[in-house]
Amino acid sequence: MVIVGCPGQGSQTEGFLIPWLEQIVEFKMELEKLSEASGLDLVRLGSSASELEIKDTAIAQPLIVASSIAGFRAGLSNTPISGVLGHSVGEFAAAAIAGILSDDEAITLVKIRGEAMARAAKAEKTSMAAILGGESGEIQSKLDELGLSIANYNGSGQVVAAGLSSDILRLIENPPERSRVIELKVAGAFHTHFMDSAVPELSQAAAKMKPKDPEIAIWSNVDGQLVNSGQDFLDSLVRQVSSPVRWDACMESLPTEPFTFVELPPAGALAGMVKRAVSTASPVALRKPIDLEKVPA
Repeated sequence: MVIVGCPGQGSQTEGFLIPWLEQIVEFKMELEKLSEASGLDLVRLGSSASELEIKDTAIAQPLIVASSIAGFRAGLSNTPISGVLGHSVGEFAAAAIAGILSDDEAITLVKIRGEAMARAAKAEKTSMAAILGGESGEIQSKLDELGLSIANYNGSGQVVAAGLSSDILRLIENPPERSRVIELKVAGAFHTHFMDSAVPELSQAAAKMKPKDPEIAIWSNVDGQLVNSGQDFLDSLVRQVSSPVRWDACMESLPTEPFTFVELPPAGALAGMVKRAVSTASPVALRKPIDLEKVPA
């Protein structure tokens, strides 16, 4: 059994698509199709653009989603897939893989999402930081003290705090006991009330789509449960802009029998969390094309 994972924002690094573009012709072809649909030069952004440029929310989100879709279409098209799930913006790639949206629809919506969230992020200087370790009660107490919120429940002893950049800095300087805090490469406090202004624009764009029910199992970041209705999943994509990501609940809902978890590019973060939290999973992170050889035929 193979289940596919689609990573979220912050997974991108400068030049991360170079090996895919150089070694897999089909990958470049898929990325060029998505470039046309998005109006962005995704080939350049994934190969020669600076880290600063691809950190921009309006760029990062479509780039990450396009990378996952292209990785799936070019590398796993002949692999039987039992299910798919995405982390945050990765849910748009998951929706395309599950057949809820077309590839063009997914990239069109996520471009609107990225631009709307980028505008929301400019209203106030906000940021996010991962908290590794620590006791949940102490972490919540510290966040309450600083006026921060939990944006991502990632499981495996990790949550992501979000809020004003000044308060994130205070958290980094004085972390909860027995924890480590790492600021993320994002440009705003995603999945919190700071993103409320981005919701109406995405909602209006989503209302023009005609989603189909999923062709394979797909889990939602809302509560980690399987979703059988394409419309319900699309509605949840809109709500998730300003609501917490429950990746911990997603992992708890994964199969209890052995399976291979394949994380699409830009891979690494999800495979690591699944390895620590899901005993039945054998994670494979598709960092480079050669990693496709690790996927069961």
